[in-house]
Amino acid sequence: MVTVNWIINAHKILVTPIVLALMWYFHDWNTAAFLYLGLHGTYTVLWLVKQSVFADKRFAQPIPLRIAVFTPFLPLMAYMIGPYLLISEHTVPPNWVFAVAPFLCLAGVFLHYVSDAQKFFVLQLHKKLIEDGLFARTRNPNYLGEVLIYGSFALASWHWQPALVLAGWFLYFVRNMRRKDRAMSRHPEFAAYKDRTGMLLPSLRIRGTALTTTHQTPDSPLQPDQGWVTGGFVRDPVRKVCRQFIQIR
Repeated sequence: MVTVNWIINAHKILVTPIVLALMWYFHDWNTAAFLYLGLHGTYTVLWLVKQSVFADKRFAQPIPLRIAVFTPFLPLMAYMIGPYLLISEHTVPPNWVFAVAPFLCLAGVFLHYVSDAQKFFVLQLHKKLIEDGLFARTRNPNYLGEVLIYGSFALASWHWQPALVLAGWFLYFVRNMRRKDRAMSRHPEFAAYKDRTGMLLPSLRIRGTALTTTHQTPDSPLQPDQGWVTGGFVRDPVRKVCRQFIQIR
């Protein structure tokens, strides 16, 4: 018996040696290969650090080794199609890929690891529905982060086949997100939370009465949750100053 964590960590540990072996075997030491090695290799090192500090308890479940080889080990190893195609074909992606791929990877690592940390430490103190922080506008910032991370790897590979692998994993993520929604529905406040958030992509709905409110006078006090736009950058006091400025002119 092994744990799911053990299998995932084994895959992460193998990524850098496999990519280096591919570079050696195919004599490909160009910039694109090193870009992929840097992105995926750094992600796996950070994953191992994360697992040692705040591991996901879902992956602690034991499973027989023969089952673990078929899932999740082989599906995870399917991600290695990307570096194989990139390196074996000596592909050179367009210049813009060298800017966009690191951006997607960094944004994804931030969303994935910070949201996992938030969930881990908050639930240690209170077993509750998490509605703030990175979970304020999307119910699954961690899955969004994973999609961005592996999307960056597929982009850096500059081949369509890694995108198919990501699409297969995305369907698995969707199934898990729906299952998570059903589990969270036991909380009384979940219905309102679901209404104001996206399942994966952040909801961009505007909160409060914003700048179109006409029921308050310029001197009336600001009520809680009124006058906020897209996260709290525009408030009624700004309207008051603008009105006074217009009157002076």
